[in-house]
Amino acid sequence: MFKGFKQFILRGNVIDLAVAVVIGAAFTNVVNALVNSVFNPALGALFNAATLAEALPVTIPTTSGDTATMYFGAIIGAVIQFLLVALVVYFAIIVPINYLSKLSFHQHEAEAAAQDETPAPPTELELLTEIRDLLAKRDAA
Repeated sequence: MFKGFKQFILRGNVIDLAVAVVIGAAFTNVVNALVNSVFNPALGALFNAATLAEALPVTIPTTSGDTATMYFGAIIGAVIQFLLVALVVYFAIIVPINYLSKLSFHQHEAEAAAQDETPAPPTELELLTEIRDLLAKRDAA
């Protein structure tokens, strides 16, 4: 039972996934800091608010006579954060992997073409026939 668990844990894809989760969590903190510290205040200033989380307020009455405020700027901030993450993932991960895959594909094509150009080694029957002919020539001489 423990042997199977050990094999499962030591598989490359499980370790790669664990690393990806840790890096993703750390990257999320960087993106959150960027959005909360740079983009939210800058865009909030466009909407006359301290941050995007307080931008575009819509006040609605409640049944108890009070009012509730919805902040649509927070949604804009979340969309910006999503787009930043998608942008970085695309340019930092997807583009390089596609480029490396393309290089690998061309390299395999070149290797396959080189193998097709080299003559096939003689078969066992051809070698035996050649040995027989050489022995026949030697005996005739």
